[in-house]
Amino acid sequence: MRVAVLIPCYNESASIVSVIKDFQRYLPGAEIYVYDNNSTDGTGRKAAKAGAIVRQELRQGKGNVVRRMFADIDADIYVMTDGDGTYDIKRVPDMIAELRENQLDMVVGARAETQDECYRAGHRSGNRLLTKMVNIFLGGG
Repeated sequence: MRVAVLIPCYNESASIVSVIKDFQRYLPGAEIYVYDNNSTDGTGRKAAKAGAIVRQELRQGKGNVVRRMFADIDADIYVMTDGDGTYDIKRVPDMIAELRENQLDMVVGARAETQDECYRAGHRSGNRLLTKMVNIFLGGG
């Protein structure tokens, strides 16, 4: 199974190397793609040096980056994460096993909230609202 790790990034130089190294550790053999969205802090350079395949998306905005990643990359399993280090990467192999064993279309992980500064003002309340709406419409827990 070909696994592609997709990491959209904008100014994530403080954490991107750690995120890449964790994926190399917990998903050896996965192709790790960092899509740099006009970072000004050297994110792409650091990601390439850490072993990721780095590509650019010049149209600003995460939606543009996500569309580009899924248009460009062919894989059996996609793992999408953020470059800010707020997801527990060691859990990803378990999530992939769950996906495969139960023939699921998608598994969604939750952020490991370890750093308040990772979130913009209003970000948490917006995430809670979005999560609640998804659960209502899709019948989640």
